[in-house]
Amino acid sequence: MKKITCFIPYGTQEETLANVKELRKSDLVSQIYVVCSSDQNCLVDGAEVLKSESMTHGKTVKRMAALANTRYTLIDTRPGALQLGQMALERFTQIADDTQSGLAYSNYLAVKGGKVENQPVIDYQEGSLRDDFNFGSLLFYRTEIMKKAAEGVAEAFQFAGLYALRLGVSQYADLFRIPEFLYTEKESDLRKSGEKIFDYVDPKNRAVQIEMEKACTQHLKNVGGYLEPVFTAVKFDEQEFDVEASVIIPVRNRVRTIEDAIKSVLSQKANFKFNLIIADNFSTDGTTELIQKYAAMDDRLIHVIPDRTDLGIGGCWNLAANHPKCGKFAIQLDSDDLYFDETTVQQVVDAFYAQNCAMVVGTYQMVNFALEEIPPGIIDHKEWTPENGRNNALRINGLGAPRAFYTPVLRRIPVPNVNYGEDYALGLAISRHYQIGRIYNPIYLCRRWDDNSDAALSIEVMNGHNLYKDRIRTIELKARKRLGK
Repeated sequence: MKKITCFIPYGTQEETLANVKELRKSDLVSQIYVVCSSDQNCLVDGAEVLKSESMTHGKTVKRMAALANTRYTLIDTRPGALQLGQMALERFTQIADDTQSGLAYSNYLAVKGGKVENQPVIDYQEGSLRDDFNFGSLLFYRTEIMKKAAEGVAEAFQFAGLYALRLGVSQYADLFRIPEFLYTEKESDLRKSGEKIFDYVDPKNRAVQIEMEKACTQHLKNVGGYLEPVFTAVKFDEQEFDVEASVIIPVRNRVRTIEDAIKSVLSQKANFKFNLIIADNFSTDGTTELIQKYAAMDDRLIHVIPDRTDLGIGGCWNLAANHPKCGKFAIQLDSDDLYFDETTVQQVVDAFYAQNCAMVVGTYQMVNFALEEIPPGIIDHKEWTPENGRNNALRINGLGAPRAFYTPVLRRIPVPNVNYGEDYALGLAISRHYQIGRIYNPIYLCRRWDDNSDAALSIEVMNGHNLYKDRIRTIELKARKRLGK
């Protein structure tokens, strides 16, 4: 019985023809459509040509849903050579039948520079709302569910069609990961992890981000997780503080950069008292001695060493934020970064009062170790708007820098004791009730170098990070849905 309708993008003539032949090896395949633009000459033996916009276009998604007339629909989202594993389509079909999932996807193998590498993907969950979730290239839809979801995809979408389709499917059925390597594809993006993480905020991708936000916002409304722009007022006189602001730096073994960070803080000019709290997590490379040197010269520097050895970055933040010398506002600085100029602390504190917010997020400039600007340059996170920022925050992978908090609110929300994503979890939780203020001019230098914690991560570590952030989003989405009940 023919059970699968296939849609594949047109790549090169040779690769497309090979992919059609590869799919035709299975008796389960009914019809194959090659999606190509109107200006391409893409006649391919064994397949019908679907002249349309790109695979991500809303019109294309709707046309694919209309043409599919089998139990399942396979969409290949990436052009390039594809090799199916042994009985791969049979396995997709069997598991989709057994689980009644709306979308099945699997681990895959990737050819990188002539070498074949395992590419395990992660389980989808309620909070997997980011538009860059890696399913691999093969999406195996239950056609009945796909058709339902396609009804809600905006035809005007140029980039968010497949994203909106996936979100729609998740409203009707599970998205199920098959923990098996069912196919091999060629990987064209060979950049290190640290070179990819800012793609979503690259200014050249702004039009893409606007569409993705629209699709995600509609999904949140559909599932009851959308929050109206109504916020709890912040009262800045909850308690007395000795200083107005504290810069907090968690650090472990950053002897090459911590001195620059310290100087950056101590050179700040402000019309109020501020200090610097460094949570030194048992450094062994000379970092501790550098901190002690500056603490002896300037009593504004409070050097704190934990009394326990199980703290991550988040735990160090809890330690510093609850220190008796912490100021009314706690301002973040990473141990390998610097403030843009001597006005950063003043600008952040002013923003709290002007925007009546419990958290402020600034704009940063990407620089190399020598502090020279590098692409993509200034990251301003303009996708954050007072009206929809906290909804869109569930889609993106970070909120920006520097981050600053009204200390009484910060002390009521435990920072997760982890080394990745702790700031994101905190920002989501705060934004559930409070406005987050924004500064759109650069006030922070984000230094990229080989010792950055995310410079060159393995696929296993990246998957762990993404799984954690998705879990944070799941927790937050469940909490927001409860607010509406």
